[in-house]
Parts: sequence; structure tokens; C-alpha cells
Amino acid sequence: MTIFKIDGSLFKQMIINGAVNLDNNSDRIDELNVFPVPDGDTGTNMKLTLNAGAKEISNIDSNSISEIAKKLSRGLLMGARGNSGVILSQLFRGFANGVEGHDVADATIFAKALKKGVETAYKAVMKPVEGTLLTVSRESAEEVNRMASPEMAFKEFFSRLVSEAKRSLQRTPDLLPILKEVGVVDSGGAGLVVIYEGFEKAINGEILKLSEQVSNKNVKSAQSQFNVEDITFGYCTEFIVQLDPEKTIINPFTEQRLSNFLSNIGDSLVVVQDEDIVKVHVHTNEPGVALNFAQRYGEFLKLKIENMREQHTSIVSETSQPIQTKKPSEKKEYGIIAVCAGEGLANIFKEMGCDIIISGGQTMNPSTEDFLEAIKEINAKNVIILPNNSNIIMAANQAADVTDNCNVKVVNTKTIPQGYSSLLIFNPTVDLESNYETMMEQMNEVKSGRVTFAVRNTQFNGLEIHKDDYMGLFEKKIVVSNPNRLDVTLSLLNQMINEETEIVTVFYGDDVNNEEIENVSEYIESNFEDLELEMLEGNQPVYSYIIAIE
Repeated sequence: MTIFKIDGSLFKQMIINGAVNLDNNSDRIDELNVFPVPDGDTGTNMKLTLNAGAKEISNIDSNSISEIAKKLSRGLLMGARGNSGVILSQLFRGFANGVEGHDVADATIFAKALKKGVETAYKAVMKPVEGTLLTVSRESAEEVNRMASPEMAFKEFFSRLVSEAKRSLQRTPDLLPILKEVGVVDSGGAGLVVIYEGFEKAINGEILKLSEQVSNKNVKSAQSQFNVEDITFGYCTEFIVQLDPEKTIINPFTEQRLSNFLSNIGDSLVVVQDEDIVKVHVHTNEPGVALNFAQRYGEFLKLKIENMREQHTSIVSETSQPIQTKKPSEKKEYGIIAVCAGEGLANIFKEMGCDIIISGGQTMNPSTEDFLEAIKEINAKNVIILPNNSNIIMAANQAADVTDNCNVKVVNTKTIPQGYSSLLIFNPTVDLESNYETMMEQMNEVKSGRVTFAVRNTQFNGLEIHKDDYMGLFEKKIVVSNPNRLDVTLSLLNQMINEETEIVTVFYGDDVNNEEIENVSEYIESNFEDLELEMLEGNQPVYSYIIAIE
């Protein structure tokens, strides 16, 4: 059947198709991500953003493209993740404005709505950069606006749209030098092409299904470690503020005022207002300063801060549920909450006295709400939180700040070794402040190492790293790379252990076999005879080994 008009029902199917196609290709798009920072999360962020929009419209009983697009726009804005996700939300926000008042859209209306989306996205970005998602959206929209007519069939329309989007994507390395240097096209543009391909398949009557392939999280885990010294602003800071009329009387709000302030402390800035909701994305070294300024205008509905110098942001879940424990009838004196990923690590921390384990870590960051639920469940007078990852500290502190029915202290542990070491000296017989001070001191006495996987060929501080190689990380630096995981692990141990080392604790992951574990253990015992060694089953994903040196 030839389609000349798109109604709400068909548009909904197009969005769902686009979301499924993006979901099936998000890992590939993640691997392209090198701009604005090489944190390997563009596909994931776009996927989660579009999924949020698709979920918003899934139960709407309307055949009007205007109504569906308006609801989609709101869902995308509320669920937008990362720079690419916010820009994607703005493309569809402008599109919604372009089809406003239309129950159906012909090719001309649809083309003009795409152009309106491009204009909205460009305005939302403080400093638009060509060779990105913006370029692909603009050039493909310009192409269909040149040739669209009310009589045009949408099969031809989307054939032209997708073809031009692909051509534009191939041109992105000529516009953005970092892409040409690494040998990739723009990841955000690639994500948009995949979405448009999903639209085209819906027009042609093909309903897509989620792929059964399982994403290999280990492959992507190391991407954030590449070129970390080139990242000027390290914290990807996102939040949604609901404007408070009482606050804005004292401090009148405008997008420009907020943008001007944030542009002085960061880059990759996007500020979007939708009625009483303001969505912000910024890369900064001072996330606290950004939050404090924004809070002058209202209250936070959502908040996410990630350290891009450490993290490969491949978010697989919007929330991480804490393991529940039985709630006592009366408050106990102390409660401890720890964050970790892996059954073995969870058992270790519980055996050491943790009351609740929140599943999370490098690729799965718990929210403030997760911590608040755990604090409530633990029902203690004093609560200590061990985030065990720098990306999670802010959410834990936010929970501590808004908790008023007990005393909460966040020991700023950035690694599993720091959390493990600080927990060893917890003393339930002393007061909270004393425990906090000694645990903070103790965490700084431990050195952390990790063994993980490389996603592509690159260089780091003169070190040649090849795709599929293993890498050894000493704190934040890659110090060794080799195709052989055992060789990498032993080399990393040699660089971490010195004459002052007394204790070595090795947490082995879920991808390590018994023979290799024995080889590591024998090497340490035979080469460092005076050390105390503990090999612990962590079952952690992402890292084959986590090493603590004290």
C-alpha cells in the first residue's frame, strides 16, 4: 500500500521501530564515540532517551500525529541522557511544534517539521559543532525539504531521507578532525541514521524486533580510559529542575541567564525549558557549583553526575534495586550501605557487616532514590555509605543531604579496594564522626588496580593499545597492554607492589578460570614472599581482576 499521509498510529509505530533498531545497534554506536569525550556512551544514551519517549506514547489512544508527537517530546525530554540524548529530544521537540494542529502529515508537512526540529536543536546547544548529530539531522532535513510535495509517497521520502543521512554521516570526519584522526564517523549521527532506518522500515511494513544478541559489556568497559588527559571538563552533569514560582520571584529565570553562568564553568552545554521544567546537560569540573546555581530557581526532579575520566558510561538500567533486608521494629545504632556489582563482592561486603548492598558500579550507577530507599529500609540511627565508585558519590551525598530522620555519612570511596579497606576498620563501639574520619584516612592508604578489555586501537601516554588487548590500570592510568590477560595481570602487579607493600588482595571476576587464578596466586607467593595474599571471588563484570595493595 502506498502511503501519502502519516497519522498518529503510524507515527507511533515508526517511533517504536526506530527505538528497537537503535537498541539493536547501540553497542556499535557506542564504539564509535570519541566526541565530545571518548566515554563510549552515545548509543546507550540515545537508546535510553528514545526508549523513554516510546514508553511515554505506548498507551496513548490517539490517532493524531500532533498529540502523539507532543507526548513523545515530553517523554524524550524527561528521559534524555547525555549530550546526544538531549539533542535528540530537541529534534523531536521541534518536530512536535512543526506538526502541531495536524492529525495527519503529508510529505511537505513532515519535511518542514524535521527542519523545525533541526532549528530547535541548534538553538538548544550553546556552541553547535559541525560533523555531529546536528549536521546529519540538518543536511538530511534540507534534502527532503528540497524535494517534498503533498503528493509525494513516503516510501520515496524516507528513501531520500535515509540516503542523505548516510551520505552526511560519511562526511562527518571531514568536518570534525578527531573523527578523521581515529578513523570513525560521528556516533550521534550514526544513531540518527539507525533511527531513520527504523522509520523507513515501518513505512515499508516491516516491524522490527529486539535482537537476541547479548551485549559484551567487557569490550566497552575500558573506553573511558582513552585520552583521559584530553578531557578538559571531567564531570558529565545532567539534571531536571522544576521551576518554583516563589524562588523565581526572587531570582527570575531565563534560559539565557542559566546558560551564561554554566558556560563559564563548562562546555557541551544544552539548556532546554519546557513550561515549568528545565533540562540541563553540561560537562564541568564543578558539578556542585552548577547544581547550587540551578537550585536557586527550583527543585531537582532528576540528577545524574558521571566522571568521564574514569567511566565508560554504558547504562543498562535507570535504577538499581537494593537487596532488601528485614526491617527491624526499632532503630539500631549503625547501618552500612555499600555499592558493588557481582555476587561475590556482594557476599564479601555483607560478611564484613554491610546491611544492604546496592547493585551498581562502573556501568550501572544507582540513583539518589536508590540510596534513600536503602536508608529507609536499614532503619538505623547512623548510616555509613560506601559508594565504591567516583560516579556514585554525588548521588550518595544527595541522599545524605535530604535525609533528616537519621545521621548519614558518605565515605568517598572511589574503588572497591578503598571500600573494602575502609570497612575493615569500622568500629561499632565508637561514634559516627570518629568512624567517618578513620575510614576516610584508611581508604587513602590503599592502591587500586584493574584489568579490563580494550575496544579499539589507540595510544595512551606513548603506550600502544590494540583492539581486543587486555589493559592494566593503576589508579586512573593505563600502564600495560597485551593480548595475554595473565601477562597483563602479572605486569600490573609488578608495577603496583613495592618494598612498602604488606597486603595484596585480588578480587577475580566472573570471566576468569581456576587455572589462571592459581597462576596469579603462585606468582605472587613465589616472587613476593613476605606479603600477605588474599584471593577473593568477586564475580564482578567488566574487570577480570580488581587489585588492592596496602
